[in-house]
Amino acid sequence: MAGQSTIIYTHTDEAPLLATYSFLPIVQAFARQAGVAVETRDISVAARILAQFPERLTPEQRVPDALTELGRLAEEPTANIIKLPNVSASVPQLKAAVAELQAQGFDVPDYPEAPSSDEEKDVRARYDRVKGSAVNPVLRQGNSDRRAPASVKAYAKAHPHRMGAWSPTSQTTVATMTAGDFFHNEKSVVMPADDTLTIRLVAEDGSVTVLRTGLKVLAGEVVDGTFLSVRALRAFLTEQIARAKADGVLFSAHLKATMMKVSDPIIFGHVVQAFLPEVFEQFGDSLRAAGVSANDGLGALLAATQTLPDGEAIRAAVERGLAQGPALAMVNSDKGITNLHVPSDVIIDASMPAMIRGGGKMWGPDGAEHDTLAVIPDSSYAGVYQAAIDDCREHGALDPATIGTVPNVGLMAKAAEEYGSHDKTFEIPVAGTVEVVTAAGEVLFSHDVEAGDIWRACQTKDAPVRDWVGLAVRRARLSNTPAVFWLDAQRAHDANLIEKLEKYLPDHDTDGLEIHVMAPAEATAYSFARMRAGLDTISVTGNVLRDYNTDLFPILEVGTSAKMLSIVPLMKGGGLFETGAGGSAPKHVQQLVAEDYLRWDSLGEFFALAASLEHLAQTTSNTRAQVLADTLDRATGTFLDEDRSPGRKLGTIDNRGSHFYLALYWSRELAAQTDDAGLAAAFTPLAAALAANEEAIVAELLSVQGKPADIGGYYRPDDALTTAVMRPSTTFNTVLATL
Repeated sequence: MAGQSTIIYTHTDEAPLLATYSFLPIVQAFARQAGVAVETRDISVAARILAQFPERLTPEQRVPDALTELGRLAEEPTANIIKLPNVSASVPQLKAAVAELQAQGFDVPDYPEAPSSDEEKDVRARYDRVKGSAVNPVLRQGNSDRRAPASVKAYAKAHPHRMGAWSPTSQTTVATMTAGDFFHNEKSVVMPADDTLTIRLVAEDGSVTVLRTGLKVLAGEVVDGTFLSVRALRAFLTEQIARAKADGVLFSAHLKATMMKVSDPIIFGHVVQAFLPEVFEQFGDSLRAAGVSANDGLGALLAATQTLPDGEAIRAAVERGLAQGPALAMVNSDKGITNLHVPSDVIIDASMPAMIRGGGKMWGPDGAEHDTLAVIPDSSYAGVYQAAIDDCREHGALDPATIGTVPNVGLMAKAAEEYGSHDKTFEIPVAGTVEVVTAAGEVLFSHDVEAGDIWRACQTKDAPVRDWVGLAVRRARLSNTPAVFWLDAQRAHDANLIEKLEKYLPDHDTDGLEIHVMAPAEATAYSFARMRAGLDTISVTGNVLRDYNTDLFPILEVGTSAKMLSIVPLMKGGGLFETGAGGSAPKHVQQLVAEDYLRWDSLGEFFALAASLEHLAQTTSNTRAQVLADTLDRATGTFLDEDRSPGRKLGTIDNRGSHFYLALYWSRELAAQTDDAGLAAAFTPLAAALAANEEAIVAELLSVQGKPADIGGYYRPDDALTTAVMRPSTTFNTVLATL
C-alpha cells in the first residue's frame, strides 16, 4: 500500500496511456528531488480483464487487481491518486479488448452474449465488473470540484477557439419523451432507518422472481425506482425518425452507453431496430441465432454479414433502410461510420457540446454539415441541451474571448444516483409489477411493467449529500460566485434532495452568498445569460449532470474538457485528482499508429499533478512538494503563454514535444526559486542542459513524424515498443537521467 509521501499515477487507456509513457519519467525524476515517490497502478480495461481471470493465466501473465487496491486506498486519509481518463468499455470495446488479449497469448474467455451454463454465467458476471463505468464508482469516494484553471481561461480569452456560426433559422432541436420515460415514472423515498431491501417482479400469473436481494440501505438514504416503457420508447423513436425525414434534417441519437452500461445499450439497440425495422422483422431470428445484438450497433451487424449465410441479403436490406430513412448523422463521414454504428461513439456529454459548439450542425453522409434532430429519449436532462440550443439560436454563438465560466460541484461520492444503478437495472422478462420491499415485507413503491421495459433503482447516501452541500458553500465563498443547485422539484428524486438541501444549508455560513435552486433547463438559461455578460456561475449538480456540465461548458469556454482542473476531496481526507476527459482519445491513437504523431494534450495532467503535490505538501508538511507545486503552476503558465500545446498536424510539436517544454520551463522555475536552495542547486544544471540542447531535442522529436509507429497493441500495447515510440529523443532522455 502507498505511503504518506507517495502519489499513485494511474495507467489507463488509449492516448492518455501513451502520453504517460512520455510524461511519467519526467514526473518521477522531478518528484524524487522532493522525496516523493510516484508509483503506478494499471487500471486499463485490459488489466481489469486480466485481473478477473487469474486461474486461466500463467504466473508471469497474472496482474494484480489494482482497481480493488485503489478502492481501498481511496478510503484512507493518506490517499493521493492522479487518475487519467480510462475506457468505460461498451460491449463492442470489451469484445475487441478480449480478442486482442487472446491474440497476445492470454487465455481469457470470449464474452458470452447470452450465457446459459453456470460457467458462462460466471464469465459474464466477471466481465460485467469490467465493462461500463467500472472505475469511477470505486475511486470516487468524494464529491467533485471541477473548473477551468484561471490560466486556461485566460489563454482561451487571448486565443479564442473557433465557434460555428448559429443561424436564427436553425432547425436543430432536441427530441425527448414526454411520458413513459425514467423521469416521468420515478418514485423516491428517504429511508427512515437502516434496512435491507429486496427487488422482486410479481408476474401477472402471480409467480415471483427475485431480481435483487440483500440490498443494504442506511437511514436518511434516498432510494429511487423508475422504468422506461419500451412501448412508449418505440413509438417515440418511430415518430422522430419520420420527423427528421419530413424536416430534412439529420437524425442523431445521444446516449451514455458506457457509463449507463445496462440501460443505455438496450435503448441504443431499440434505436437501431426502429431505424431499420424491415431488417429486424425479416432477419431478426437469423441475427439472434448468430449472436448478433442490435445493442452492439450497426457496425457489429454489418461485420456479421460477412459470415452469415444470408449476409448478402441482410446487407442489402440495411442499405435499403438507410436509403429510405432520414440522413444519419455521421461519426466519420469519410469512413461511412454512422451515428448508429457503435454505442460508445455517441456519448451524449461529448457529442452534444460538439454539435452546439459547431453551430448546431453535425456531419452528414455527404461530408457536409447539416442541422440535426438530436434524439435524447429520457427527458431527465434533455432540457439542458435544448436550453443551450435556444440560447445560441437567439443570441448567436458564444464568444470565448468574453464569456464567463461555469465550474461544477458534483454529487458523486459512494456511487451516488444513476451511475450506481448498474447492479439494480433490469430488462423485464415478463409483464407484471416490480416491487421494492423492506426486510419487514413492506412495499416501499412499485411499478406496473411490460416485457422488455427497463427498470432501475438508484441510491444516494445521506453523508455524500451533506458533504456536497458543504463543498458547494465553500466554493461559493472562496470564489465569491453565485451557486445554483440544478434540482427539479417536479422530479421525485430531486424533491427529496431539495428537502435535504434546506436541512443542511443552515449548517454553513451563507451570509452574503447567492445560492439558488433551479430546474436544469432554467439553470442552463440562467448560466448562459450570465456567461454572455462575462459573469461566473457555479453549477451544483447530481452525478450525471456533473458529467454533462463538465463537458458542455468547458468545450464552449476553452475548446475542450481535457484542460480542466478536477479535484475530488475524498471524504476520508485523501485526494483524487482527475486529468480531464478522454473522448477524442481513439482518434489520437489512430493518428499515432499511422504517422507517429500524438496530438493528445496533457495540460490536464499538469494541473492535476500540481494539485496533487500541493495536497501532499499540506498533509505531510513536505515543503519541497509545495515548491514543486508552485513552480509547476508558474511553468504551466509559461507553457500556455508560449503556446506549447500539441499542434494539429505534422511538422509541429506533438504531445512528446509539449512534455519537453514543460520540463524545460519547470526546471527553470525550480532553478530560479529562492524558497529551497537545495532544489535550486539540483535543478540549475538540468535547466541549463535542457536549454542548451533545445534545438537538438526538438529536431529528434520531429524526425520520427510521418511514418507508421508500432506499439504492439491498442488495449494492451507492448511496454518496450511503446516506450521507444514515446521517448524518441536520446538527447532528452540522457539529460533527464542526470537529475
